[in-house]
Amino acid sequence: MPPMTADTILALARSFWECRVLLTAAELDLFTLLTPEPVTAAKVAQRLNGDECAVAILLDALAAMELLKKTAGRYHCAPDIALHLSADSPQSVLPMVLHSAGLWRRWSELTGIVRGDRAARARAQAPQDEAGLRAFIGAMHVVSGPRAAGIVAAIGPGRARALLDVGGGPGTYTIAFLKAAPHLRATLFDRPTVVEMARALLAEAGLLERVTLAGGDFDHDELPPGHDLALVSAIIHQNSPAQNVELYGKVGRALVPGGRLVIRDHIMSPDRLDPRDGALFAVNMLAATPGGNVYTYDEIRAGLTQAGFGGVRLLQRGGGMVGLVEAFKPAD
Repeated sequence: MPPMTADTILALARSFWECRVLLTAAELDLFTLLTPEPVTAAKVAQRLNGDECAVAILLDALAAMELLKKTAGRYHCAPDIALHLSADSPQSVLPMVLHSAGLWRRWSELTGIVRGDRAARARAQAPQDEAGLRAFIGAMHVVSGPRAAGIVAAIGPGRARALLDVGGGPGTYTIAFLKAAPHLRATLFDRPTVVEMARALLAEAGLLERVTLAGGDFDHDELPPGHDLALVSAIIHQNSPAQNVELYGKVGRALVPGGRLVIRDHIMSPDRLDPRDGALFAVNMLAATPGGNVYTYDEIRAGLTQAGFGGVRLLQRGGGMVGLVEAFKPAD
């Protein structure tokens, strides 16, 4: 890593400039608007009912960042960018960018949160509206989709016949498991609104008949019983250690004797510095949740042991929330 200098520190302090330009463009859906054909700033301002001078400044910044092309006073989103940022593209990461725009508002309260300002914490942790929830669930699918098959291969469904996908979101991992193991059936458990989003994706994948959709809240409700494999994916970072022990207990009651639990999340090094994205994600949880954090393998193992699991083992670590830990419910 190169040494820190005054210039690199100042560049880091200003790094939010380009981020904010991208987030604003996403919130205005400019990449979708500018994909079909080149358009002038005046026309864009007219369509947005915005200020023409302000729109032109924003469009020029996007063009300088090479997110748009500017030719003869007209702006256009090139195909390689539209592939990732137009709402009309099936490969778009726009939902994740919009989710990041929501995080921007939470992170803006970080200084107050660290100072112990309860009002700042309350503002940061205000419940998401329906649009925010849909953006978050869509973002989960966009990010997890390309790597789900690799995660499932690392887990190895083995001889499991009944999967419980706890907080399964849009069904990304349920789909990957069912494709990898034709003998497997699944129960996807999540909030009713999210379950309906998963229903559409499972139907599109031709897998809906192999899935039971169960609406509920794992913070308050018991989980459907009778499973020999459970996945708790990208959940434990939302919880305090005590909340995770309670969740593990619910998963244990939903598993048959000898059943297997697999956790996917950031798995931190003992000093909590590696992976770097995990250390930064802990700040995200500080801003977004009352007690969430990222955890080391030893911390996860301790919670699982307290909840009655055995055979705890680290399957893999790494950046990008690909850490995997498995544990087993004792056999009768």
